[in-house]
Amino acid sequence: MARRPLPRILTTSAPLARMAHSASLARSRELARTAADSASDVFHPLITIGRGLRRLGAAGRGRWAETPKDQRGPLAFFVGACGLVVWLVPYGPLLALIALMGAGAWAGRERTPVATGPSEAETERLRALYEALVPYLSAEGDPGPLYAHGGDWERAFTEYAFDDSGRLERLQLKYPAYFTDGEDRSRVRIEQVLYAKAGRGREYHFTWDELANQLTLTALDPLPADIAAQRFVTSPGETVLGFTDPDSVPRTLPVTGGQETRDAPPVVWRTGHRSTEPHLLVLGQPGTGATTLLRSIALQALQHGDVLVIDGSGTGEYGCLAGRSGVLGVESGLAGALATLEWASHETERRLIAGNRARQAGGAAPDDTRRPLWIIADRPTALSHIAVAEGRDDPQQWLQVPLRHGRAAQVTVVVADQFETAELLSDPVRAHTKARVVLGPATAEEVRAVLGAPPHTTPPAQVPPGRGYARLGNAPVLRLQVPATPDPLDDATGQAHREAVLALLPERTVPADGAGATESVTGGKRVEAGKPAEVGKPAAGSERVGTGKSSDGGGSGRGTRAEPVDGSAAVEAAKTERDAEETGSAAEPTAPEPSAAEPVGASARVRTDKGAKPRVIKGTVEAVRADG
Repeated sequence: MARRPLPRILTTSAPLARMAHSASLARSRELARTAADSASDVFHPLITIGRGLRRLGAAGRGRWAETPKDQRGPLAFFVGACGLVVWLVPYGPLLALIALMGAGAWAGRERTPVATGPSEAETERLRALYEALVPYLSAEGDPGPLYAHGGDWERAFTEYAFDDSGRLERLQLKYPAYFTDGEDRSRVRIEQVLYAKAGRGREYHFTWDELANQLTLTALDPLPADIAAQRFVTSPGETVLGFTDPDSVPRTLPVTGGQETRDAPPVVWRTGHRSTEPHLLVLGQPGTGATTLLRSIALQALQHGDVLVIDGSGTGEYGCLAGRSGVLGVESGLAGALATLEWASHETERRLIAGNRARQAGGAAPDDTRRPLWIIADRPTALSHIAVAEGRDDPQQWLQVPLRHGRAAQVTVVVADQFETAELLSDPVRAHTKARVVLGPATAEEVRAVLGAPPHTTPPAQVPPGRGYARLGNAPVLRLQVPATPDPLDDATGQAHREAVLALLPERTVPADGAGATESVTGGKRVEAGKPAEVGKPAAGSERVGTGKSSDGGGSGRGTRAEPVDGSAAVEAAKTERDAEETGSAAEPTAPEPSAAEPVGASARVRTDKGAKPRVIKGTVEAVRADG
């Protein structure tokens, strides 16, 4: 069927165009627009008050709807009573009307809309991060994928925050339920993607919520590195290993950093007979602060106990402790280390026996068994290598008894070594050191191999000395920054750090240059070389163990290096004593058993000649050979 043509009046637009562009119509439009603007300006206060009253009314209706039905009666009575009071007060209705108009004007004011949501650059960064996660958090056959190319990133990212520079500061994302969040490999893959896209150069903490299928990424601030050695407010049995993030531990300590005093969250290691991790193992790369941590532990341990130090590196890093009150010995040679650790093993057994006998008798343990004893061994594998080369006993074998029974005997063992020689550590050291510390740059696999769990943070771009991770038993892995405790005898140490360490050192009980070549075994009395020593009577004044220094007093350099003591003298003295006991000869004087108060390695400085006259010899290899 053919279409009928339109009327002429509708097809011809010339009259309508002339009407639209006529001067009178344009003038009328301008007048109407001006009148509307004027009316809007005049009635703007009324419009604002009306809008505010409408909002107040809507809020009142919502409040009335939320009120339980059993409380609506008292509420209506209260409102009515307020209205009656206002009506009875002089000028009350007028004042109420003015207050209502003011409230309506305030509620109806035009609020400037606050810009919400990320900016364009932040949106692009979030979209790029979403697209990078698609290959890892999506699966074929998912009818409603949460992650898909070109998908909505706002569904996956529930919370996000950026800092002033536009870098991602916090991100909370959801992941599908079929993602294997219980596998470390899957977690590490997602963490690596987030670390790369969020921006390298910072440390990020990852919190996995398996119940809600959520992952939270948080940018961490650098740990403070300005905290030096100082007296920490701790109780006996507590040792501060370093400091960590505020959200990781529920405790803070007042510390002095720089020129101010503030509260810092510490990593506190608890020792003693109730501790579940009584021994500590520290591993790291050279120059990462392991010796600094051991020096800090030694300074804290000297407040309530005695310390034995084994310096396997032989560099004299613990020379500041030599001759101090409470320091039973500082040994760097193989013979001295063997004698020291052997005494420590016997001392642990003696404490156990004495404590057991005291409990069986119904009394308290002796005081000398309750004073903590710390065995600090720095790089014992270096001495183990020397022992193998010389055919001697491994010094680590004498750590077996303190490690196994040290908790009951108040004996704590701290071992530090390097990653390259960690495989030379003995099985008792690996099995009984439940508290672990990793210092310096390390991969997630290395941290997991030492601590038993991977860190939940990304590695820092630049690792300062003393920076690492700590784990106490089965607790979470914590970031750690060791307080600066350098060697005060080192020329490179700053004056402020030197004074801080020296202020923590106890008083010196042995002169810095040693006791001389005629140092006695039984309490520090001098015996002339070549004269028989009175070994049949134990000295009553012997309270501390020798410092492991050479007895000739010829200190070199820093004056605290210990010369190795020849172990053949100790072996020969032990053989002579054993032969005398077997033959029943009472005429030969024998050296007394070393007690807790006698110097470590004392038997190495006493030798019995063929005439059955013991004499004091020098503690160096050359002197032993000359007298032999």
